[in-house]
Order: sequence, then C-alpha cells, then structure tokens
Amino acid sequence: MILLFRRLATTWTATVPILAVAVLALAWGRTIPPVVVVIAALFLAASVLAAVHHAEVIAHRVGEPFGSLVLAVAVTVIEVALILSLTVSGGPAASSLARDTVFAAVMITCNGIVGLSLLVAALRRRVAMFNAEGTGGALATVATLSTLSLVLPTFTTSSPGPAFAPAQLAFAALASIVLYGLFVLTQTLRHRDYFLPVESGDHAEPPTTRAAAGSSALLLSALVAVVGLAKVESPAIEATVRAASLPQSAVGVVIALLVLLPETLAAVRAARRARVQVSMNLAFGSAMASIGLTIPTIAVASLWLKGPLLLGLGPTHIVLLGLTVVVATLTVMPGRAGLLQAGVHLTLCAAFLLLAVSP
Repeated sequence: MILLFRRLATTWTATVPILAVAVLALAWGRTIPPVVVVIAALFLAASVLAAVHHAEVIAHRVGEPFGSLVLAVAVTVIEVALILSLTVSGGPAASSLARDTVFAAVMITCNGIVGLSLLVAALRRRVAMFNAEGTGGALATVATLSTLSLVLPTFTTSSPGPAFAPAQLAFAALASIVLYGLFVLTQTLRHRDYFLPVESGDHAEPPTTRAAAGSSALLLSALVAVVGLAKVESPAIEATVRAASLPQSAVGVVIALLVLLPETLAAVRAARRARVQVSMNLAFGSAMASIGLTIPTIAVASLWLKGPLLLGLGPTHIVLLGLTVVVATLTVMPGRAGLLQAGVHLTLCAAFLLLAVSP
C-alpha cells in the first residue's frame, strides 16, 4: 500500500508541471473566460505542491544548506521576471509594484513563514531549535538590505518622492548584489555548519543522481508554471482588487503570497521533521534573494522604463518593518523559540495583511 502511494505521488508530481506549462502556453497573452481562470488556478495550486516535492528531492540529494538555497533562488529568479513583466506592461500604475511585492515578501517570510514554522515545531516538540549564528547573520543581512532599498528612498532629497536618484539606485543595487553574494559564500562554504539543522530529524536514503536531475527539470517547470499562471491570473486579481475598492498595493501582496507558497509549504514540512534551521534558511534566504535580485534587476530596467521607480515605504510600513527586525532579533538570539514567539510573528504578519487591504 505504501509503495502504491509513493508511485501515485511520483506520477502526479511528474505530470502536473508538464500539464501546467501546457495550460500556461494556451492561456498566455489571451483574454480567458472565467472557466479557464478557475482551471488555471487549480493547476497553479497543484504546481505549488509539485514544486515543493521536487525541491525536497533535490535538497535531500545535495544536502543543506544547498537545498533551501536552490529553492529560494529558483523561485526568486522567476518572481523577478514576473515583477519586471508586470512593471513593463502596467505603465505608470505599476511604478510601485516592485516595492510592494518585495516588502510583502519580506513581511511574509520573516513573520508568516517563520511564525508558522515555529508554531508547527513548538506544537510537536515544545521548543523549536536552530542555529543562532547562521540565522542571526541572515537576519542582519535582510535588515540591512531592507533599510537600504526600501526605507532610505523615503528620506533622500536628491529625487522627488520616495525614489532614489540614479547614483543612489546604482549604489543600492550594487550593495544588494555584494551582500547577497557574501551571504551565499558564508552559507555554502566558509561557515556552512552555521546553517545546518541542530536536531537530526528524519533520515532516509538520498535519491539517485538521475532522480535528482529529473526533479530539477520538473522543479523548474513547476516554478515557471506557478509564476506564469500567477501572471495569467493577475487581470482577475486586479479586477477583484478594484471591485473591492482595495489599494493598488494589494496586488503586490497577492503576487508575493502566490509566489512564496512553495517556500511556505517546504518550510512547514521541514519544521514538522524537527529541521527548523531549514525553515529559517528558507524564510530569511527567500527574503534576502527577493531584495538582492529584484533591486539590481529593476535598477537596470529603470534605464528604459518610463516614469518614476517608487521604492520608499510609507510611515506605516516602516514601523512594521522596524518592529519585525526587533522582534526577529529577539527570537533569533537564544537559538530556540516557543509558542509565544510564533504567536508574535504570526500577529505581525496578520497586521501587515490587514493594513494591506485596509490602510
């Protein structure tokens, strides 16, 4: 019976990404009826589950922290492509889309994914254990990148509005690349032990090289389907946002929620296996990759994009970001956390989502 379930899981996780890409190809660039919107949404959800499965196969083969790094970077690269595509096609109305999506990614990862992971681990084992050294370094990098890219534009005076002057934007882009590169070097080579799980968790034989290669191709297909179908769904999302009289920034929040689903599910499943450090790697690594790859890409794209590039956060979001950094620091420093810390992070995530729809 167990073997049968494994075969079924292998079959559908291999089939869904291919079918989802086919649906994406048929729906791309067309005005689609409501029935197709629903079908695309179903394939979007199935592709998320398939992406998580294949990411776990790859992670099991290459080991940590490479596994979480692969998923975070793969998702973020395609997320950046989605942001760029929507920014180019959206005109002046999309001038703040990059800011809204990146900030939503930071809040969802640092509060939502961290909170859910700590909650699952604490419910199963009372206390969630992780490495304070590696997680603290990741948090410091996220806080620095967030401040340089999303807070400073609000206070600079060289350019009108919450936007950087060209030289300032170039510095923020360069700093993002350098800091993210230093973090990856630290995570994978110089201090890899800082990012390994504290507890042993579950053990099983790693998949073969052939299986991991197949999962790599299917993971890429699933992620392309996730982000592509999210773009296909974006007109329906924008129409729903307008019909509900929600602020335009809610579009960026919905995009971030959709794109971060694979990391969220993978982090929660890792926490259930007492591998909370993997969850932390996914959460902070995704936030870091979102900033470190989006800001340089948007900086280059700004050379031909028309209109201002609004990156600076408003007062409410700056307060939320500052509180998130303080709370996350207090959570990370001891190297262990419980239900209280999980509740605090989830409350901050809920406050962000509430203020996104009701500012």
